[in-house]
Amino acid sequence: MRLYSPVAIDFPQAITVAVVGLGVNLLCAWLLRDDHTHHHHGHDHRHAHDHDDDRHVHHHPAATDNNLRAAYLHVLADALTSVLAIAALILGSLYGWNWMDPAMGIVGGLVIARWSWGLMRDTGAVLLDYLPPHEDLPQEIRDIIESDGDEIVDLHVWQLGPGHHGAIVSVRSPAPLTVAAYKAKLSAIHDLSHITVEVQAA
Repeated sequence: MRLYSPVAIDFPQAITVAVVGLGVNLLCAWLLRDDHTHHHHGHDHRHAHDHDDDRHVHHHPAATDNNLRAAYLHVLADALTSVLAIAALILGSLYGWNWMDPAMGIVGGLVIARWSWGLMRDTGAVLLDYLPPHEDLPQEIRDIIESDGDEIVDLHVWQLGPGHHGAIVSVRSPAPLTVAAYKAKLSAIHDLSHITVEVQAA
């Protein structure tokens, strides 16, 4: 409706508000930038729980980068819309192009929708325990466990957070080792932060 029936705009006031908004958004983006690019900062907490022959060791990541990414994209989207609004308002004040304001709003909405789709796709993959086909972690686990003649009969690997994965490994062996021994073997894989091992005698 604004494209067909542009409304009167107080350009000096609107430009001032947009510039102030852009400054606030850039400040927020700068504050989030360090957390977004260094999401491993913080404290890791490890808790050991003994359950009969199984021990679970948890390494909780300091933060999930999708949460930080969402916040970061949010302020970047606000900054983008502020830039588009400033450009539209300046052109409108100079040439009387009042239609530029709603047009830039549509452009900003399309860009934000594109960013949002990528974020939803990535977070959905985490929620569904999706592991990309190029991820070689399952093969690393098999190479380590099956190198001494043991057999992995069930293996489930999923992402806990950036650089952190969990794994459930079911091992069958004619001469089974202890759960602790298998976990010690897998400790060489730094991306494994949570390991559950089940041992079956062949």
